[in-house]
Amino acid sequence: MTSLPQNNELDNQQNESLIFHPKNIILFLTLAGLTMLFLSLSFAYVYTRILSKLPPLQLPWLFYVNTLVLLASSYTLWQSKKAYLEDRTDRYQQTLYITITLSFLFLILQGIAWYSLFNQNIMIQTDNSAGYLYVISGLHFFHVVAGLPFLIYFSIEAKKYMIEPVSVLVYFSDPHKRLNLRLISIYWHFLDILWVYLMVFFVINKMIA
Repeated sequence: MTSLPQNNELDNQQNESLIFHPKNIILFLTLAGLTMLFLSLSFAYVYTRILSKLPPLQLPWLFYVNTLVLLASSYTLWQSKKAYLEDRTDRYQQTLYITITLSFLFLILQGIAWYSLFNQNIMIQTDNSAGYLYVISGLHFFHVVAGLPFLIYFSIEAKKYMIEPVSVLVYFSDPHKRLNLRLISIYWHFLDILWVYLMVFFVINKMIA
């Protein structure tokens, strides 16, 4: 009769220890640093544009499409985490694969969007507005690339261990895997929110001539 409360207390202690895990702290500091970086670039862009009296840039339509692609990847990753917590092996793997596919699609479309800018003779050295657009979108692109290996690692691990009931049980009960999935989910959702912020920022700047 007393084993259930003891198990719950053990789980709570384990969760509390994971909250203050070094990986959590590193992620928090990383996201705080990225927030300051992109906010600084945003303010610098506005200041430079006002100072130089530069016209607003017309964003390629693929930037808007990529917003939907990233939001979709964020949703599928959320579904993947949900499936993991519910021990739904097939759903977990499927949503991971979809998230990875959408991530590669985002990168490909971003490359095409930059190419369309090149065709319009809008290069990074064209003016400060173009320079900021390439730098800001390029930094975001880089951080999406940085997150992809972790998603691929999760999919490989899932395919490796989700074969027989015992290995599946071990996989889903591993607190460190749960922590790592939580961390990559937070990081990925942050990148999506950041991209939405950047799109809103550029759209507002385009409206203010």
